[in-house]
Amino acid sequence: MQMSENSPVSILASFFSSNENKPELVLVTGIKGAGKTSWCMDLIEHARTFDLKICGLISPAVFESGQKVGIDLLDLSSGECRRLAYRAGDADGDLRTTDWQMVAETLEWGNAILESINSCDLFILDELGPLEFERSIGLIAGLDIIDAHKNFPSIVVVRPSLLPLTGKRWPWAQVIDVSTKVEA
Repeated sequence: MQMSENSPVSILASFFSSNENKPELVLVTGIKGAGKTSWCMDLIEHARTFDLKICGLISPAVFESGQKVGIDLLDLSSGECRRLAYRAGDADGDLRTTDWQMVAETLEWGNAILESINSCDLFILDELGPLEFERSIGLIAGLDIIDAHKNFPSIVVVRPSLLPLTGKRWPWAQVIDVSTKVEA
């Protein structure tokens, strides 16, 4: 089986290789709908086959009748899941963005999970976005984990528009754009 260098399996292998240039931080990016969360879910599935201790949060979309109506927040350690966001105008939310109403209680829960992480084999955070980088709210504890250079490989989903900020903040990061598929 031939894999692209950006496949979840290849990235997972690079984290645990004996190569001294292995990445510490991989930023997964791509246009809206490119499959950033799906890429992370594939990575998680492969990592679990090796019994790796995975920690962090992932934000799967919630669909009803083929329409994206919400975003959940899933704790990768416990499997617990809570609603993170509703479509703007569909339900009460505490923090409004252009398209979404975020639930402050879920963000607090997510930050508590992130603050409790001391060690793991693989850290994944889907996603750090405008709330964190531009408004200094949201899953701020995720920024702290990456800033502290914790001693575990990390995957963080970010939007392409935020890459200039992340490049200044974390110049050592490897960037993977999942919206550009590499043909095998």
